[in-house]
This record gives sequence, structure tokens and C-alpha cells, in this order.
Amino acid sequence: MRIMIVADAWKPQTNGVVVTLSQTMATLGRFGHDVEMVTPDGFRTVACPTYPEIRLSLAPDKVVARRIRAFAPDALHIATEGPLGLAARRHAVAAGLRFTTSYHTQFPQYLRARLPIPISLTYRMLRWFHGAASRCMVSTPTLQRDLESRGFRNIARWRRGVDTQLFRPRDKAFLDHLPRPIAAYVGRVAVEKNIDAFLGMPWRGTKLVIGDGPERRRLATSHPQAVFVGFQFGEDLARHLAAADIMVFPSVTDTLGLVNLEAMACGIPVAAYPVTGPIDVLEDGVTGALDTDLARAARRALALDPAHGRSRALEWSWENCTREFEGNLVPCRADAAAADAPDALSRGVRAAQPSACGDHAVGARSSIVPPKLLVEAVRAERTRALRQRDAADILARHRAADVQTVMVAVGHITERHAVEREAELVLVEAAHHDARRPLVRAERVGRLD
Repeated sequence: MRIMIVADAWKPQTNGVVVTLSQTMATLGRFGHDVEMVTPDGFRTVACPTYPEIRLSLAPDKVVARRIRAFAPDALHIATEGPLGLAARRHAVAAGLRFTTSYHTQFPQYLRARLPIPISLTYRMLRWFHGAASRCMVSTPTLQRDLESRGFRNIARWRRGVDTQLFRPRDKAFLDHLPRPIAAYVGRVAVEKNIDAFLGMPWRGTKLVIGDGPERRRLATSHPQAVFVGFQFGEDLARHLAAADIMVFPSVTDTLGLVNLEAMACGIPVAAYPVTGPIDVLEDGVTGALDTDLARAARRALALDPAHGRSRALEWSWENCTREFEGNLVPCRADAAAADAPDALSRGVRAAQPSACGDHAVGARSSIVPPKLLVEAVRAERTRALRQRDAADILARHRAADVQTVMVAVGHITERHAVEREAELVLVEAAHHDARRPLVRAERVGRLD
């Protein structure tokens, strides 16, 4: 499949969005897909106000439209809401192309931390942006429920992954020159990350800040006892993180916090607030400590068994993450959706069986489908949707010992729901074709709900 991903966030930026997109692109390539990225590379850019590491592309509409036409993607994914994402959305809507989007960043909260912009206004803009997509992918059940409560109606799940070969338990002697216990923060040093809460909490050992950003000078001046080591990458990052005793995640605005998974993979317990992101990744009292008092969470995390985090992180592979992304994609053209539905159904069956995640089976399109199957397809889809919602509610109400298993189950239900929606489309079209009536458009499928 020819897949185009449009993203304003790209290298050399250092954040979870870039890591996710880089890993997804590489894994899609290993799956045999032809992937093209549209990023700020090759465009004239300016620095984003208050966030100079982010480059904003100038007047990209014509170039983006030309690249989409030239590549002729089978599936188009718009990953960010910046200038490139807006240009791709405009072209797709004008050209009648279906596409998917993803919600990586809590922009309403980020903007409010910097400027007096009402959160409700930003959410209205985001509903407009993502509302035109066939699916808007989100990383956690909590974020899904939050966005649905704010009027988003096309949400699909796309979990995240972690490189467990790179992020693994290591010799802690690397940081033995620092007083222990070592509490580490990893990420951008920016106002929305709430690092003041980490640096201001009482702690008898060392506070280590691994990262950089616009707030570093102020924080280093106001907290001279903290150790700042700047951005670290690859092996250096993994060594620093694995040598800490706990990781503290003070953010209350992240959608997930990929570094939580990286810490768990290193066998490092995490202390965090009980907010969106951490509550979907960490199991309180097992892989981390969730508390409204960050210092108390840090003390509790210090007493946890590091082995539990490692075992849970092994379930979050980039292969599983990318299969979920792949299953959420939609054909750019409605007529292609019907033609490709057998392949999509095959992918869904394989996705439900983790041992069979290899090549896609290719099925033959049925030419005669009894119309009564339409009713059965709709009923089955409604049942699956209800089960998906029930599983998410269970996850929200209970923190069972196997909470990670529940999260994986919700992911599989979501993926099956996505691919079987495409299978339903081919049933609708085939049945109408069999009755010698004009084929229905893909958009009409949504009216069956």
C-alpha cells in the first residue's frame, strides 16, 4: 500500500510525536508498505513563537497538493494540525479524498499555558480540523472519552510502542557519582511540562533533568541543586534513564507520555499525577505511583519492584502499535474501499491473532451477497461497538492486576471495529449491485448506525 503521512513535527525535533511517527514509518516499511513523509524538510520555515525548536512551514499549500497528486497515495494520514496538516486537509477535502488524522498534543492546554486563549475556542478549532477525517486516532481510552465528551465523533484507538531492546535494565553505576536516590525527569524543558512541580518537591537525593528547552535557564537558576544534562539520544538516553532510581512525570497536559513506557522498559518505576496519560499506562502500586501529591508518589515509587514495569513494557511493541495504525487507515477513494475490503478483513482476522501478524491474505470479492446480510452486519457492528465501550468503562472504573491485558483487549476490539467497518461497506455495495441498483456511496454507511 502507498501511504502518505503529513507531519509538521519531524526531526531534529525531540518529542514523543517525532519518535512515534519515525517508528511507525520504519515499521510500515518493514511490513512492505511504500511510505512517503511530508515534513518541514524542503519548505521555507520560521520558528514557532515561544517554541523555537518547532519550525512552521510557510505557504505550503501548492507544494503539499502537488506532492499528494504525484505520490497518489492509497491512504493519507495527517498527523498534526500545523501549516502542513492544514494544507493537506484543504487539498483532501477539495479533491474528495478520504483521510485519517491523529491527536497527539493537548493544544488547548498548551496554548492556555502561554497565551490567554480560551480552551473552548481551541477545542472548537480542533473539532473542525479532525471532524473532516474518516477517523481521528488517539492513544488512550481516557483521551478518547475526553474528546468524545467534547463533541468528537470519529475516534479510533492507536496505542504506542517502545523499543525494549534499547530501553532495558542496565548497570546503575553510570550515575554513582550523584547522591542517591536519583529521581529523573526526561523530556522537553518547557512550561507545559510542569517541571516546577518536580524540582520544587522535597527529595533527599538527586533531581536529574534529562532534556532541554526554553525553560532550562530559568529552572537551572531557581533550582541550583538540580543536575541538568541536556538532551540525550539513543544509547546515552537509555543509559541515563536506566541508571536512575525512579522517574518523575509531572506533566498534567500530555496525551500519553511515551517516556513512561521507556522508563518501564528500563525497569524504572514512575511517579506521576493521576491524569490522562499516566493513568492509562501505569498501574498504581505496581509499575508506578499515582498521587495528587507528587512527592508522596515519588516516595511510593521508590519502594516498587522494577521487574513489574519491564514485564508490562514488553507488551507495548512498535509492531503492535503499527498494526493498529495500519488497520485504522482508510482508502483515499470510496470506490477503492469496496475493492480493498477483503484485504482489510483479512488484516483484521490476523490482528486478532497476534501469532499471525505476517503477510496479508488476499480474498476474492463476493459477487452475490444476500441483502439480509446487511442487517446482520449492522447488528454485529453495533454489538462490537458496545463491547468496545464497555471494555473502556471497565478500564476506567477498575485498576485490576491485569489492567494492561484489558488495554490490549480494547485495542484489538478497536482494530476489528475499524476493519470490519470496511468489510460492511463491501456488503452494502455488493448487495446493491446484485439488485441491479446503483452502488451506494461510502458516506451512507454511517447512516446505518
